[in-house]
Amino acid sequence: MRNYLESIEEGFVNSLNRINFIFKNEIITTECIKSYKGFKILGDSFGPYEKGNKYKLKLFSAVPFIQNDILRITQQEKCDNVDVQRYAISERDDQRLFHTNNNYFLSKIKEFKQFMIDDIRKKKKPQINLDRYNSYLLSIVDNRLLKLIKLAKTDLSLDDERRLTISEKKLFDILFNLIKKWRNFFINNNT
Repeated sequence: MRNYLESIEEGFVNSLNRINFIFKNEIITTECIKSYKGFKILGDSFGPYEKGNKYKLKLFSAVPFIQNDILRITQQEKCDNVDVQRYAISERDDQRLFHTNNNYFLSKIKEFKQFMIDDIRKKKKPQINLDRYNSYLLSIVDNRLLKLIKLAKTDLSLDDERRLTISEKKLFDILFNLIKKWRNFFINNNT
């Protein structure tokens, strides 16, 4: 039994890492805040970037430029403590899972936290912003998890399925199957 549970856990963690990797390869829109001549590496060109222009890049490619204050995430793409607070309140106030248009919603919050940490390290934002970010993130994750557990006791409706992020769908499948087996073990007379 222990090996079975360990394999479920290992497979699940690998799935979450793959989902996060896919998110890091998503295209985001950035804006140049400091002109940069650019460079080439392994046949790929990065730049040149001109101040004020917008550029679409894969998140993992944009991160070093954002961290070095060459690019910033556009207002439409950002996810700071104010955005996370808004999501947390929406999640708290709705009995059903809050619907987001982004299947990588939780990965985005997880990954964009690093930008908040960088801004605090550079003294661009106060520490309280990160504290709030962490608090709201915890609230979102815990509220969604409770709703997922509740959903896993029943068959998932199409509307509920649309509200799940990709990582939540993976967790739901595991929870649904485990809860179903556990319930059937006690409810049914069969072993």
